Amino acid sequence: MRRRDFVGLAAGAAAWPLAAPAQPAAMPVINVFNSGNQATNAKNLTAFRQALKESGFIEGQNVAIEFRWAENQFDRLAEFANEVIARKPAVIVSNTLAALRLKAATATVPIVFTTGSDPVRDGLVTSMSRPGGNITGVVFITAALGSKRLELLRQLEPKAIRVGMLVHPDTAETDAERKDVLGAAQAIGRPLEVLEVRNPGDVEAAFATLASRQVDALLIGTGTFMASVRGLVVALAARHAIPTMYANLESIETGGLMAYAASMPDAYHQAGLYVGRILKGEKPGDLPVVQSSKFRFVINLNAAKVLGLEFHPQLLAIADEVIE
Repeated sequence: MRRRDFVGLAAGAAAWPLAAPAQPAAMPVINVFNSGNQATNAKNLTAFRQALKESGFIEGQNVAIEFRWAENQFDRLAEFANEVIARKPAVIVSNTLAALRLKAATATVPIVFTTGSDPVRDGLVTSMSRPGGNITGVVFITAALGSKRLELLRQLEPKAIRVGMLVHPDTAETDAERKDVLGAAQAIGRPLEVLEVRNPGDVEAAFATLASRQVDALLIGTGTFMASVRGLVVALAARHAIPTMYANLESIETGGLMAYAASMPDAYHQAGLYVGRILKGEKPGDLPVVQSSKFRFVINLNAAKVLGLEFHPQLLAIADEVIE
């Protein structure tokens, strides 16, 4: 990735480069402002750039892209949002938590969000069909899939008595998911051990707790933080030999057992198409929020072999992809 694609970190805080390549005055600037980090968004950015290209915009030729990665510093998102707006971008692309701070800070700069939550409930838009104002986006509803993930996990481990769940708390998306899964667990008469994690240290401590409580299976909650620590989570799940269901497909690529989720690159591709339309003069408030209806169930047989597990043929039959 080229140097201008990355905004470095100084002393653990996101910071703008001291110097940036001069851009032609007429070249519009897109700012990607995300509460997570660049490393876990590589595929999303590839899909985003591809959509821009399809719309006639090529980075460095007729459009510039700046990045602001908050690196999970959620308490500084409002500060970062103001800094992004001060740079006067033509349009900002943002995930849920960052978009909420942007919406509170500007009513004029166009914003395209990607979210796994409910944007009406969260206050991002007042209507899915006609969002109005300066904001629109793409919904790949993932939190609402929590009960389905629990069902699939039980099909793998029908004898599992104690099921654990890791959640990053205090967001509308993750709180809704927790409520959904708790309700589903109660309906089937299974106790659910919910552990909150806010940093990598919490994740390691949570796995130690799960092991001590002899949890039989594990659900990983949704959200930017959980996606950003997916490599750590996959490694710990393997170390503790806990069958685990993930809320993002990328976890399977790093060795996770199984996942049920929407495609994030697809969401970013659609966001890129919307950015192209806005750069050509359309108003974000006139563009309906796009809802993803494509979800994928992916199974990793290699991870299953390590755990000594066998998937029932019926479960394999409904999988969209089986990695062998």
